[in-house]
Amino acid sequence: MLYEDVDLIAVAKPAGITVIPARDEPADDCLQARLAAARGERLWIVHRIDRDTSGVVVFARTAAAHRTLSMAFEHRDVDKRYLAWVADDGGLPDAGVIDVALHAARKGKSRPAAPDEPGARAARTEYAVERRWRKDGAAVARVRCHPVTGRHHQIRVHLRSAGAPILRDALYGKVTSRGALAAAPCARLALHAAQLTVPGPRTFVAPLPDDLVALEAWLDAMPATAEGAA
Repeated sequence: MLYEDVDLIAVAKPAGITVIPARDEPADDCLQARLAAARGERLWIVHRIDRDTSGVVVFARTAAAHRTLSMAFEHRDVDKRYLAWVADDGGLPDAGVIDVALHAARKGKSRPAAPDEPGARAARTEYAVERRWRKDGAAVARVRCHPVTGRHHQIRVHLRSAGAPILRDALYGKVTSRGALAAAPCARLALHAAQLTVPGPRTFVAPLPDDLVALEAWLDAMPATAEGAA
């Protein structure tokens, strides 16, 4: 538990569990159902993050709070900050904005939309590189992302479109599981919902889970190349 008041609870979701019931899985396996059962109260779903993403998730405790929070997300009156560990050969600028419209794709994926393509949805992600490692044939960057919009798989598709796929992304970054990065100790999507601010304002911060701590320790321990680590 990260935070609790009369309106909401904020928790740090572990990777590997869905926020809402998943297709072909028992309804009580999701995070919302487990928390509601453990607490003995109804919890309303306000937003979601992917199964393999860790980090902050907020649930409303009353119908009124659910309406207020849902409207805040719809009107972009919340601030979301993610950390992503990406494969980067140095082509990703230290900071910038990825302003690439997205379109639904096959098998539940998203893709960059073609210019003026019908059905495209505007999507904008601001980012800044916090650290780089260039070691033993591996080039990795830790990137802090601010998704201004909230499209399906937005950060994952945007970073891939910028030539920096997230490590262990089975949908958009399979290349990151090969070569020097194959031994990285993180076995899931290296994406973490680090911070969320909702009206109040109330800010919730989720600490890095053990697998991402281990990933950074592994990167720190790798022999440095001539360029070293930034």
